[in-house]
Amino acid sequence: MTRNFQFGTGEYYHLYNRGTDKRETFLNDHDRTRFIMLLYLCNTENALDIRELFISGISVTDIFNVNRGKLLVKIGAYCLMPNHFHLLVQEFSDKGLGISKFMQKLNTAYTMYFNKKYDRTGALFQGRFKAKHAHTDEYLKYLFAYIHLNPVKLIEPNWKESGIQKMRKANSFLDGYRFSSYKEYTGESRPEKTILARETFPTYFPNTCDFDSFIRLYLEFSNEG
Repeated sequence: MTRNFQFGTGEYYHLYNRGTDKRETFLNDHDRTRFIMLLYLCNTENALDIRELFISGISVTDIFNVNRGKLLVKIGAYCLMPNHFHLLVQEFSDKGLGISKFMQKLNTAYTMYFNKKYDRTGALFQGRFKAKHAHTDEYLKYLFAYIHLNPVKLIEPNWKESGIQKMRKANSFLDGYRFSSYKEYTGESRPEKTILARETFPTYFPNTCDFDSFIRLYLEFSNEG
């Protein structure tokens, strides 16, 4: 699929892809953790020996402190679902090639891991990754809600159409979901925080209360709808 735009330096994009034939690409927490570690490790212009790092027995905490040198993209948010993922990034390369290089490295590294672990061959994700330009401030801010609220589908698949049936349960589920950047925005300090470059994104949420109110507004709006 050919895109009708080129990635522009300093611009923001919503990137996503799902498993080929809609298959699950993250079968357990170990798979999800590996992908999240790769979000950090693949974001570099350097030829980092990722395989050697894992063989060395490096701890998860130390993974997120590896010196990567110059980055390819700036990441503002991410979320993993059973058969797809979402990323919000800023193109950082002065030639507009950072996103493409980063996604190629990420796809290759995770597919190699997955295929070896589950004794399979071939593509894991559904062709070329998809990208949408966050061309307005309103849309960019909305993406922070859209990406972080994806996990609600796991407990209430039709919440956007029918509203939240159990608001307390939905809030609790979001608070406990570890495989997105949600916890970084609610104030929890985790090793994964180094994945994000929040300073390069607009300051929509000066504090955790602002973010919490923003998320709750979208959840409650679905009920009113």
